[in-house]
Amino acid sequence: MNYKVIALLAVCIAVIAVAGCTGLSEGGSVNTASQSARVTSYDSGNSIAEEKMSWSGSTAPAVAPVPTSASYGAGNTGIETKVIRTASISLEVRDVTGTVELLKSLAAANGGYLSSTNIREGYNNQLTGTVMLRVPQASFDSTIAGTKALGTVKSISTSGEDVTEEYVDLQAQKTSYTNQLAQYNAIMKQSTRVEDIVKVQEQIDRVQTQLDRLNGRLSYLDNRIDISTITVYLEEPEPVGGQTGHDFIATINAGISGFLGMIDALIILAFTLLPIIIIGGIGYWGYRRYHHKKGAAPDAVRPEEKK
Repeated sequence: MNYKVIALLAVCIAVIAVAGCTGLSEGGSVNTASQSARVTSYDSGNSIAEEKMSWSGSTAPAVAPVPTSASYGAGNTGIETKVIRTASISLEVRDVTGTVELLKSLAAANGGYLSSTNIREGYNNQLTGTVMLRVPQASFDSTIAGTKALGTVKSISTSGEDVTEEYVDLQAQKTSYTNQLAQYNAIMKQSTRVEDIVKVQEQIDRVQTQLDRLNGRLSYLDNRIDISTITVYLEEPEPVGGQTGHDFIATINAGISGFLGMIDALIILAFTLLPIIIIGGIGYWGYRRYHHKKGAAPDAVRPEEKK
């Protein structure tokens, strides 16, 4: 009976020991995982300090690289398409100056403005002009329709330049440079050595310059995308039979001008050919003189033939 009790106690002790070892092993795994997580968190939270220390050791800080391009397509359905719309219209109008004022009012009515104007006088006092309108993209089609109604359309062309890919690339680069700038500023706050401060400041200036360039390009694209450009070419119809009719005085003056022009041409031609005329005259005179002497020699040799 005592042996049975002792055996039972031994089995209980063995079961308790096995359970304790299993719990200890599991606890050690959990502690190890927790410690690994704490190390990871510490490294992530102190990346700037590590960068500072490596910088002090004459090694450049490890900052996020700037992406050279960012792809977009069917997968990125949340990206808004960026299109620059332009148009060119040629109109024949009765009054170029008056039409320019109408175009100015049309642009203002559509929330835009008249960007530039160039009016010039052509043949028979016929006026022509070039007008550039800038209107919001939402009013692009309505402005074109209003422009076409101001005269006779000779030609019209529209185009849309898709700059979505460039825009996305610039935004991605801007985000990366902004993150770099924040990291360098944090490193600057923790730097104590003059050498480190100078080097970090150089990097800050470089990144800031790139950011300014990107912001300038993005502002330019935003302006071209939001405000469309419409170029209008204006010309007045050519008057039938001329603006003032037939002018006899102008005809006589044209005839006199042609006569004087012909005299000028003949004088120029004479002076141009004068060397040739002189050389030809001298040659012809020598030729006649040679033949004259050759014909007189036989008469002197045979005078009896004259009898």
